[in-house]
Amino acid sequence: MRIVVDAVAKGRSALPETSTAYETGAASLVVAETEQRPTVLGLVASGRMKVDAGTVLIDGRADRGAIRRRVALVDAPVVSEPEPNVTVTGVVAEELMFAGRAPTPFAAARWLEQIGLEAIAGLPIGNIDPAARVRLLLELAALRADVEGLVLVAPDRHGGEPLGWWRIAREFAERGYAVLVIAGSASRTAIDSFDEAEEATR
Repeated sequence: MRIVVDAVAKGRSALPETSTAYETGAASLVVAETEQRPTVLGLVASGRMKVDAGTVLIDGRADRGAIRRRVALVDAPVVSEPEPNVTVTGVVAEELMFAGRAPTPFAAARWLEQIGLEAIAGLPIGNIDPAARVRLLLELAALRADVEGLVLVAPDRHGGEPLGWWRIAREFAERGYAVLVIAGSASRTAIDSFDEAEEATR
């Protein structure tokens, strides 16, 4: 699966002309600054918002319905982010329900144990480490039927080291997902430096 976002724009200032692409087996990073633009771009790139200009194509065709079915929008402010005071167990139970699984506290605890995050089960999700948050929410999104792509919105707003969540995004790409991360320019600089250093050692 390859999704190409070509010269898209929304409103007078909600999203200036932006282009990016993401595909199966790779993690891509695109920069969107300001509080609103990362969410708008996430909605566009995941097929959940029409654009005023440009195109969003999946495997060469315009099909927003197919993009919505196959791509999960993860942690987008206001749209898909969990309430900060809800416990991790509560977040997991709700997502298990959406994935067609038993949404019980026991099932949530067992699932957290399976992915090695049982230690944070009782914490409010707003209080957990940024990298743990990204892993948790990506794992939950990946439970949904037909999901092949993951659009992660502004993980850098939670603080922490950008390379922490970038490594996790790449892990999901290695598992066969198409991953798009929307972040700020400071994160882009840090990740580009990391990728260049890694490439130089090969």
